[in-house]
Amino acid sequence: MGKTFRLASMFSGVGGIELAFLNASKKFDDIEVDVVWANDIDKHACITYQENFGNDHLVEDSIRDVLAREDFIPDFDILTAGFPCQAFSIAGYQNGFEDERGNLFFQIDKMLELKSPECFLLENVKNLQSHDNKNTFNVIEDYLKHRGYHIAADVLDAMEHGNLPQTRERIFIVGFKDEDTLKRFEFPGPIKLTKTIHNIVNTSKKKPEYFYYKKDHQYYPMLKEHMKKKDTMYQWRRVYVRENKSNACPTLTANMGTGGHNVPLLIDDFGFRKLTPEETFLFQGFPKSFKLPKGMARSHLYKQAGNSVPIPVVERVAVNMLKALTNNG
Repeated sequence: MGKTFRLASMFSGVGGIELAFLNASKKFDDIEVDVVWANDIDKHACITYQENFGNDHLVEDSIRDVLAREDFIPDFDILTAGFPCQAFSIAGYQNGFEDERGNLFFQIDKMLELKSPECFLLENVKNLQSHDNKNTFNVIEDYLKHRGYHIAADVLDAMEHGNLPQTRERIFIVGFKDEDTLKRFEFPGPIKLTKTIHNIVNTSKKKPEYFYYKKDHQYYPMLKEHMKKKDTMYQWRRVYVRENKSNACPTLTANMGTGGHNVPLLIDDFGFRKLTPEETFLFQGFPKSFKLPKGMARSHLYKQAGNSVPIPVVERVAVNMLKALTNNG
């Protein structure tokens, strides 16, 4: 007889982690994953979520308000949360728990106290592990253990663990109520990278003009000086251009569509251009069938892709979690 795991998602964004778990469950004949509840405060991300998953289980609101009001939340077995990372990112100010976004971890703690699911998966930037001389991670670990969970954590890279041509290192924290279940779990190991940026971008097909830098653009001379290769990508870093030495896409960020910082760039047959929103989602491992709402501002779509997760990496973690939960070797 099959087993169905009910999944709830905090800070769900456009549903990347949910998609990964649904994909993972399809690798088993006797396991299903049912997404019973999801929450995000970003109305534009919620629109994209609804386009792909419906809205019967989605709550668009601040998680603080949801938990403070004691809104009804169904019981669930698996909690997932890619909680806001800006407070811990080396690209930000690294204010950690002093930042209101860092404080959102404690809403996860409240949810674990309230619902006590069988397990959880948390995702954040690599820097969480070392932030504030590891004090931040130690606090998180203590809170999770206090809720009765046995935990493991590892940093996984989209290139090394997901066969995605994007440089993206993230920490994953897994917790199980049962210690023996944790002993059966292991993080996925490295796999060979077989894909290149050309599996995602087509340099011979012209994109709309607004993705290209024209010759009269103030940055055009700098781009022409530093961008020479079609087999790799570059990144505009406020005042300079940086080549990605790994011949992959640089780490996608939430602000890559808001004024010029951290913008991934490439050379195609028609000039120097930015990635399209569709390409940024593909670099995160979303399928081509994933729907992006028509008419939504590109800045919102870039933010959604940058805030999301590398789907194949999370899928591999999810497979191992489901194996451990069912003792399915």
